Amino acid sequence: MKILFVSQYFWPETFKGNDIVFELAKKGHEITVLTAKPNYPEGNFYEGYGFFKPNEEIVNGVRIIRTPIIPRKNGNAIHLALNYFSFVFFSFIIFLFKLKNNYDIILVQQLSPIFSALPGVWMKKKYKIPMVLWVLDLWPESISAASNFKSGILLDWINSIVKKVYSSSDHILISSRNFEKSIKEKVKKNIDITYFPNWAEDLFTNKNGVLTNISGLSSGFNIMFAGNVGESQDFESILKAAKITETAGVNWIIIGEGRKTSWVKQEIKEKQLSNVYLLGRHPIEMMPSFFKKADVMLVSLKDEPIFSLTVPAKIQAYMASGKIILGMLNGEGAELIKISKCGFSVPAGNFIQLAEKAIFLASLSSQEKKIFEKNALSHYNDFFDKKMLFDQLERILKSVKH
Repeated sequence: MKILFVSQYFWPETFKGNDIVFELAKKGHEITVLTAKPNYPEGNFYEGYGFFKPNEEIVNGVRIIRTPIIPRKNGNAIHLALNYFSFVFFSFIIFLFKLKNNYDIILVQQLSPIFSALPGVWMKKKYKIPMVLWVLDLWPESISAASNFKSGILLDWINSIVKKVYSSSDHILISSRNFEKSIKEKVKKNIDITYFPNWAEDLFTNKNGVLTNISGLSSGFNIMFAGNVGESQDFESILKAAKITETAGVNWIIIGEGRKTSWVKQEIKEKQLSNVYLLGRHPIEMMPSFFKKADVMLVSLKDEPIFSLTVPAKIQAYMASGKIILGMLNGEGAELIKISKCGFSVPAGNFIQLAEKAIFLASLSSQEKKIFEKNALSHYNDFFDKKMLFDQLERILKSVKH
């Protein structure tokens, strides 16, 4: 198949779409990617990239067309708006003058913002090419949770864009089952919707991978968070739980950076939290080495309606690594931890219960911990195996194409 993959974010940025594109290319499909110059998450162009260069490149046999974009810089509202809309604007220029009617199908990776899916909609409308939409972020719910926009003209306008994108799709893939209700409420016509969950990168499932020796981590029971240190992750509650467990031999290790990094550093200093370690961002290739040092992996989300609908992708990475999971979140993510029997989850924001579960897990014997670890890996292999999911995706693309 000749596939046009549309996403504002793509390699060398780290997103799930990279796996899909390169795996489909290995299977012999001819892939063209329409994306932006990489600048996420640091907010500046990656080395070797700039506003005007390169406009095209070939990576692993995949043709990548890159639009100019205004980088997101520090991620404030103005820079984000310029970043989002510059991708849409320059994509429209490329749509008019560069993209032709030589694709069998369009696959759109729909992250934030919803507007990044519009180039796929334009191609579908002009050339009557079937389009599959892969929804990883639910709009307008996401922007409502992350801002003060709960109603009004702006939200109504965004909602109209969402409806247009959904209605233009021939098939919709959802990363969370709970997305389905919201999508169906916005679409009048009958569209096939398929649950297509996240998977873990190969480095988490490769048991023969070379591990890096990491020194300097404290002895004791280590609970590790890996990922974005942002508003959504509720570090206020995490640090409160850390304070409660300070004398219980429980360490809280944070791998990653984000908008809340400075705040977390300041809180650690002001509260004199001797059991919290902020280790900064590290390449994804080092994550298995860090995970090996952890007794438990932590996942958390704030108490917002949108977050009860999502399953953080880190859960699959934790499971694939055979790790016990401690969650502080609501909804589908919490339910996944429960049904897989790979750990415990407490309600979002409940730092007291989080501390209690941390102390309880620290008290378990090695044999008891191994049961949770085995359950995690078993559930991953049964439901989130990458080859199984990619074979399913290929079947869907072929069926929509016809």
